Amino acid sequence: MSVPVLLVTGFLGAGKTTFINRMLHGEHGLRIAAIVNDFGSINIDAALLDASAEGVIGLRNGCICCSLQGDLMRTLKQVMARAPKPELIVIEASGVADPAGIVQSLMDPVIWSQARLETVIGIVDAPDALRRKDDPLWQAQLRGADILFLSKTADTTPQDVTALRAALSVQGKKHIFDMEAPLPLAALFIEAGHERDSLTARPHDDSRFLHLEWECDGPLELHAFQETMSRLAHTLLRGKGFVSFRGRTGRMLFQLVGTRAALSPEPSDGEEGCKLVLIGERGEFDPDAALRALDALRTRDAGQ
Repeated sequence: MSVPVLLVTGFLGAGKTTFINRMLHGEHGLRIAAIVNDFGSINIDAALLDASAEGVIGLRNGCICCSLQGDLMRTLKQVMARAPKPELIVIEASGVADPAGIVQSLMDPVIWSQARLETVIGIVDAPDALRRKDDPLWQAQLRGADILFLSKTADTTPQDVTALRAALSVQGKKHIFDMEAPLPLAALFIEAGHERDSLTARPHDDSRFLHLEWECDGPLELHAFQETMSRLAHTLLRGKGFVSFRGRTGRMLFQLVGTRAALSPEPSDGEEGCKLVLIGERGEFDPDAALRALDALRTRDAGQ
């Protein structure tokens, strides 16, 4: 029997990993395999899911719909060969991925006979939606979704959430949920409300984005790290990773979306040091300048 596949899409920092974590922790009793595609060779999202579930596979180095299409096919075959076989497969697309290309790949007859695409789930960052509404990639992700989940609704007003729902409804989106509300897993398995026009659509590529991956073996000074990220924030769309700080036990999870940044404790996995991924748009983000700023933190700590 063919295993259902859920594809989770959404712009950088929308909350895709949070959504999948909630699914993995749900009281449904299903064996779920998660395939995570991150932008770069440091797969932070896969590491976050690894801490909470089995069967997480990370695809690296960019957009599934482009260079990783072959890797996706091979990975799905590996997942299906496992014993016991998963009862559900969840694919988290990179925040720079157009779901059109992933849908095209999943429609391959050989794959479809074993793993059928059931639903494309779009995660919409409610506070960020107004700023993103004219972004062609954001629109492509929205257009490709069968159902939508609004994330971070607590960070905006009820009036703005109502207006956003109305705007999405005008675009033909009938199934819109709040990510903070409980949701039975069965609600994710709906008949697609539109023809999959993405079969003939040309996917957006990710050439408009640049990224930097940075690692450091030792801990950093907290205040210096915060100052550096504050200076870089206006050039970034997304920042994420694990950071160790001097005088503190364990690593912290760093998350930055736009100018919103947060540090939170991360359950210790025995690793130390820092791993960061920074993503920005070409013409705004200067990876070389960011690298110099981060390397200065390494030099500063080494001299203390």
